[in-house]
Amino acid sequence: MTAATGAEARLAELGITLPDVAAPVAAYQPAVRSGQYVFTAGQLPFVDGALPVTGKVGEVVTAETAADLARTCALNALAAVRSLTGSLDAVARVVKVTGFVASDPSFTGQPGVLNGASTVLGEIFGDAGVHARSAVGVAVLPLDAPVEVELIVELAPGS
Repeated sequence: MTAATGAEARLAELGITLPDVAAPVAAYQPAVRSGQYVFTAGQLPFVDGALPVTGKVGEVVTAETAADLARTCALNALAAVRSLTGSLDAVARVVKVTGFVASDPSFTGQPGVLNGASTVLGEIFGDAGVHARSAVGVAVLPLDAPVEVELIVELAPGS
């Protein structure tokens, strides 16, 4: 499978329905395009307009729950990409994932949390979903979200 010909079909095969683009919580756009790249704003794990859980990972949120939330963040970011491109079939590859984990000071499992985002991108895009990544522990995130994810994707020529 190539991302240019199969991302939308792969979403259907996986039973994934992308959410509506989350409304910005401040003065920014959910995603912007520059040339052949789309940069998403940091996406929180909103589900139906609300955060399903809040708090710090390693304190009140388990690493497993946070990984599921990172997956939700990635899907929200893909919704922002699709809002600009019309289709995820326009994505040639996922270039970079940056994830922020609101962490208890003793929590050091940020890479495992971000695997929730990375895994779903690989499931959707195959080899084109393999990306560079940063997993950063932070003191707090907007609205007390446990995790936030942003993407950089490259679009196929002519997209």
